[in-house]
Amino acid sequence: MLNDRKQIAEFGDFQTPPQLAEAVCRLLAESIPCPATIVEPTCGVGNLLVAALKAFPTTKQAFGVDINPEYVAKAQQRVELECPTADLTQGDFFSTNWKQFLMDCATPILVVGNPPWVTNTHLSKLGSLNSPDKSNADGVSGYEAISGKSNFDISEWMLIRLLDWLSEHNAVLAMLCKTSVARKVLAYAWRSGIQIQSASMHLIDAQASFGVSVDACLLVCVLAPASNCDTCVVYPNLSKHNSGSKIGYIDGQIVADVDRYLHWRSLSGHSPFRWRSGIKHDCSAVMELKPTSTGYINGMHERVEIEDTYLFPLFKSSDIANDRIDAPKRYLLVPQRRVGDDTHVIRQLAPKTWAYLESHGVQMENRRSTIYKHQPRFAVFGVGDYTFGPWKVAVSGLYKRLAFRIVPSFESKPSVMDDTCYFLACDTEEEANLLLHLLSSEPSQEFYSSLLFRDSKRPITVDLLRRLDIRALAQELGCEERLAEFVYLREVSGRYGAKRRAVQPALFD
Repeated sequence: MLNDRKQIAEFGDFQTPPQLAEAVCRLLAESIPCPATIVEPTCGVGNLLVAALKAFPTTKQAFGVDINPEYVAKAQQRVELECPTADLTQGDFFSTNWKQFLMDCATPILVVGNPPWVTNTHLSKLGSLNSPDKSNADGVSGYEAISGKSNFDISEWMLIRLLDWLSEHNAVLAMLCKTSVARKVLAYAWRSGIQIQSASMHLIDAQASFGVSVDACLLVCVLAPASNCDTCVVYPNLSKHNSGSKIGYIDGQIVADVDRYLHWRSLSGHSPFRWRSGIKHDCSAVMELKPTSTGYINGMHERVEIEDTYLFPLFKSSDIANDRIDAPKRYLLVPQRRVGDDTHVIRQLAPKTWAYLESHGVQMENRRSTIYKHQPRFAVFGVGDYTFGPWKVAVSGLYKRLAFRIVPSFESKPSVMDDTCYFLACDTEEEANLLLHLLSSEPSQEFYSSLLFRDSKRPITVDLLRRLDIRALAQELGCEERLAEFVYLREVSGRYGAKRRAVQPALFD
């Protein structure tokens, strides 16, 4: 049983149930012409390949590949009953020359399958060699790569490569995968100009079919020379009836609702207000403290006596999303004002704080993320002048709803947030109220909803928030003059990342 679980983990080995395989292939038979060749690159025991051959009985060629020789032997016996000329072989997807293989196939080609549902990071933890090279499809590097953006699903890598290899053929790619993977694959195809004639996503119940709680679908891409379709219809099930939203690629970005985005497209652009993420520290047991009548306690239930110098009121995602901002229930130890600041000054300014940090040095040094390497001792990330703004307009990144909140200072100390929250720093309550009014408006909510994929692990991101041009929004709502005053003050002071400009005293005369 343990070996079975390890195989599922390492190879993403979720065999397609026969009932699901048959439903997938019935849909394909209703949607596409009969293929000359059917290929399944990770065929397992052959459920999908057998169902495809039954759905397209006149297909002359069929090929299957799988890394597990026992699966190949079982699949060969079953597939030969439908197509005696079928050729199934044991092989590794990542070392097979698929480009040449597909060039030799008769067209049109149907590539169908259920590739591994596992990430490259998870495989690395298992010490698995069953993975592609350690690059990622989005070309992420630097801080973003180190902090997690370079983690990708193995199926994403496989589907992108298959689209590349099929791009010069009349072909159909039909794959079961996570919906997040399907969107990334489509974004890559649209960005790269791969000639897609039509695309659709059909949602499936992954819990019922595979016993996993993840949003999943059948992604169908029809490829043909001289095609240029940059939209994808999303269906709630394995049919072509009752379509839902239409996602697409517009203005260099993937959007969740094409029609809604086009309606509010004028709000897209750059904003003078820069969204920031909260503080990343990766050691809540040490850094987050709960106040008591006699001091503070940490996550290890230790009583903590330190100076207030480096302590700040802390609000987390659940606090922001559920509007629990009446009083802080936690405080965060923030040892730096900016990324890279020398922390040894704490020894002189707050000796009790330094002694506390030193006493928990092992926990701090064992933080897993490599972003802390070659940084000052007890370093954190996501700190700057914006962290200490007296007012903030914040939103949780983990919840599906766009609920913006004003977060004030408490007892003359600016409030801070963890790195699952995003915020705009403000100097005054008046500025925060105006921004809250703008962001909570119907145009803002509609614009963001057109971009928001609510099934994502973190639906709201800095990248998404920054797509809204707040100045264009203010113009839409008739608030541009009020907003212009705050923009001007930011640019004069250069605070919160604003580009500093020369003072023009006569502006408001």
